[in-house]
Amino acid sequence: MTKPRIVRVNGPVVEVEGFGGVAMLELVELGEARLPGEVIAIEGERATVQVYEYTGGLAPGEPAAATGAPLAAELGPGLLGGVFDGMLRRLAGAGDWIAPGARLETLPAERRFPFEPAPVPERARPGTVLGTVAETAAVEHRVLVPPAVAGPLEWLAPAGAYTVAEPIARIAGAEVRLAHRWPVRRPRPVAARLRAGTPLTTGQRALDLFFPIARGSTAAVPGGFGTGKTVLLQQVAKWCDADVIVYVGCGERGNEMADVLRELPALEDPRTGRPLSERTVLVANTSNMPVLAREASIHTGVTVAEFFRDMGHDVVLIADSTSRWAEALREVASRTGELPAEEGYPAGLASQLASFYERSGAVRTLAGDEASVTVLGAVSPPGGDLTEPVSAHTRRFTRCTWSLDRDLAYARHYPAVSWRESFSRDAEAIGRWHLLRHDPAWGERRDRALGLLAEADRLESIAQLVGAGSLADAERVVLLGGRLLREAVLQQSALSANDAYCAPAKQSALLATCLRVIERCREAVDAGVPAAAIEEVDFSELTRARDATPPDAVTEVERLFSTIAARIGALG
Repeated sequence: MTKPRIVRVNGPVVEVEGFGGVAMLELVELGEARLPGEVIAIEGERATVQVYEYTGGLAPGEPAAATGAPLAAELGPGLLGGVFDGMLRRLAGAGDWIAPGARLETLPAERRFPFEPAPVPERARPGTVLGTVAETAAVEHRVLVPPAVAGPLEWLAPAGAYTVAEPIARIAGAEVRLAHRWPVRRPRPVAARLRAGTPLTTGQRALDLFFPIARGSTAAVPGGFGTGKTVLLQQVAKWCDADVIVYVGCGERGNEMADVLRELPALEDPRTGRPLSERTVLVANTSNMPVLAREASIHTGVTVAEFFRDMGHDVVLIADSTSRWAEALREVASRTGELPAEEGYPAGLASQLASFYERSGAVRTLAGDEASVTVLGAVSPPGGDLTEPVSAHTRRFTRCTWSLDRDLAYARHYPAVSWRESFSRDAEAIGRWHLLRHDPAWGERRDRALGLLAEADRLESIAQLVGAGSLADAERVVLLGGRLLREAVLQQSALSANDAYCAPAKQSALLATCLRVIERCREAVDAGVPAAAIEEVDFSELTRARDATPPDAVTEVERLFSTIAARIGALG
């Protein structure tokens, strides 16, 4: 039998002869350095492999070996607070340069984790909670029976400190450890998928009030260079009410990733007062790292998110940016001779995007808990062109689109979320959620505000041609209302201690107060007050209420209406 040998090297794509019996997506090792790669095509005994490392120096004639398993991630305690590459290899302590083929651990092999056993039934099934590990103060790490294991519980370890490799239970003859491996391209099983309807609170008014997202849903964040995608996603990571954040830096510039690595440990978790990194997993695969590891990083990140979801946690996965991932797919397709489709992307781009986003969802776990994975994907269209393939396909498969506008960004309007191009398919379900709980008028206020913004935009284009003074008084009040909504509600300072996060109650109070002020202005015009006189009224309290009051201040905001209404009433 001929031993497998490399016959051709074309950048990150390598052809191997003599690979009889190898399977698609099987992990293989190439050359003397044992570079990891994945089989992407098979023709007889010749296999085409995409390599996850730099292939410089790899030459025809060098040996190759199959591992008999697909690319898998090691999942267990030790992930939280860690920084990993696209193959989930721990970067902390790896030095300034990772040698090709380096075998870096994912979980700290020598560290002992305190394990506390839980009451377990005599017959365990997948998802049964065996115990907990006190990993961080922010997240309870639950040790579960892996999906492929079931049967009578023969032994459960007593309370103590164990490494990830030591067994803590024996079920039907199979040893269960604190960690296990799972193929990154295979979705983890759940008991049932649930209808997403509970809002994910981000603390950003433009999102929560106008384009809300449900837990377990998906959102695309398209925007050109300099529109604030990374800042917005970092704000969501800091302030959203998820239990765990998985941040995938996929093909981003090294300086941006360095900023994230430097700032994240310094951020304080508003819920615990401890470092935010204690409930964050960071996958860093910058643009100067191997292109195929970038392609794997997306699957690695969502596998980690599903792992914490299975414990009963609500997880947010942030992929920044999926455009760089799609570019990696395009490079591989071009090197394998695949027929190109739009702009050179492979014909299967749409299905690849769909398979990624469909791994989100609100679910009932195998343990019986309700949990979710919410996926937020940044899109970086060249030149801000939202009709290019990645942007167009992503908008088809996501429930929400938070489109960032270049003109708003350059006007220093943060967040630069466009109320013209953005949408939310979750808004109706979230409106029902508010209706059944504490705020039955939530949906009606949202519709009124969006309608007013659309009408103000239409009138503004006319005013630029003929001048605002040529408009009817009622139309000038609409222009004023659009300006008040933009300045008092939509704008939000990421640098302000009071305004970086806005609690849902204050969000609703600000919008309700702003709409009441606009309605009082309309009533004054109907009573004969000139629009020019109303435009001279001091509305600055609305902006000060946004910036100067605490994040959960409701009474202070509502008190403003009587002050401003008195000024408007004094005109007539």
